[in-house]
Amino acid sequence: MSSVLSVSQLNKYVAFKLKSDVKLKGICVKGEISNFSVNYRSGHAYFTVKDEQSCIKAVMFSNSVSRLKFMPENGMGVLVIGNVEVYEAGGVYQIIVTDITPLGSGLLHTQIELVKQKLIKQGVFEESSKKTIPLFPRRIAVVSSMTGAALQDILNIIQRRFPICTVGIYHTQVQGEQAALSIKNALEQADNGGFDTIILARGGGSLEDLMPFNTEITAVAVHECKTPIISAVGHETDTTLADYAADLRAPTPSAAAELATPDRGELVSAIEKLKLSLDNAIISKLERLGSTLDRSTNELALCSPQRVLEKNEQRVITLSERLKTLFDGIIRNNEFALEKYAGSLNALSPFNVLTRGYSILSLEDRVVRSASELNENDTVTIRFAGSSATAVISNLTRKEEQI
Repeated sequence: MSSVLSVSQLNKYVAFKLKSDVKLKGICVKGEISNFSVNYRSGHAYFTVKDEQSCIKAVMFSNSVSRLKFMPENGMGVLVIGNVEVYEAGGVYQIIVTDITPLGSGLLHTQIELVKQKLIKQGVFEESSKKTIPLFPRRIAVVSSMTGAALQDILNIIQRRFPICTVGIYHTQVQGEQAALSIKNALEQADNGGFDTIILARGGGSLEDLMPFNTEITAVAVHECKTPIISAVGHETDTTLADYAADLRAPTPSAAAELATPDRGELVSAIEKLKLSLDNAIISKLERLGSTLDRSTNELALCSPQRVLEKNEQRVITLSERLKTLFDGIIRNNEFALEKYAGSLNALSPFNVLTRGYSILSLEDRVVRSASELNENDTVTIRFAGSSATAVISNLTRKEEQI
């Protein structure tokens, strides 16, 4: 009968056996990663490596994690390298992983990520270097395969949306080892063709099929184009380095054609709206100007020389009438005064005495008041009431008698 072992003794024994087996040191295990996580305190990575039928726990310590050139993801096919050991406290055997190498698409993802990081450092993806896509292009270049459905989709949409635009087609390989260089050459030709916009397009495919658009050659060629570029590679979920380098990414080739051109119907509608707005604005402006003109005309009429003359003429007429009235009053008053003074003067006139039988003696138009003013033989005029007579002085009595 075998000896009785405790759980700890059993786990230690199994651990010893695994450690002493050289075939389990530096072992390579192929599988798919799942439940990948990194402890934020220790920096250790914990995950499971599995295939269709089985799985094994794996641990990668922080010093090994820091040397990885990529970050493993769940579902990625990998080749892990490490030693098989037993975690004695839990009685679980696991692989202590020292290195991870991606396989298949995982390897391609790693390669793409390395190129991406390099291009980021070179500034290929900088937003500040991206150009604006023209709203109304006259000429569009399409860099794509002549035999691909993507090209026909683009041409049909451009013809429908903006038929006045000219399209230039530059054929390129979109798959295979020489595709990246072919894309570069086609882009350079299109960039020198005097186009307003370039569309770089291909239909969907696997990651391997899209690899020419994930190369440094293609991304740099897109970045160096002076003409604005719209990239439409693969389906909506596909994103390539060419998409990052382009000035604008479209989810599909058809979407790229729509982004590159305005819609004719929308333009006509927009023009009609603008025309209506312009007509309303002109009418409103004319109405405002008409009102301003009417006000200005009225103000000008009020301030015009003719208006001033009319006002002054009316004022002159009014003042003239007032002056005439004033003068008439003054004249009437003076006439009344004159009549009064004339009456008073007439009452005192010596001629009124003549009517009572008196006469006036004058010598040479001078009234004689005293005989002393006369000499003999003077011819004098005797004035009576209503008549006069001439007489010659023949006898003078110098001494006037007292009456």
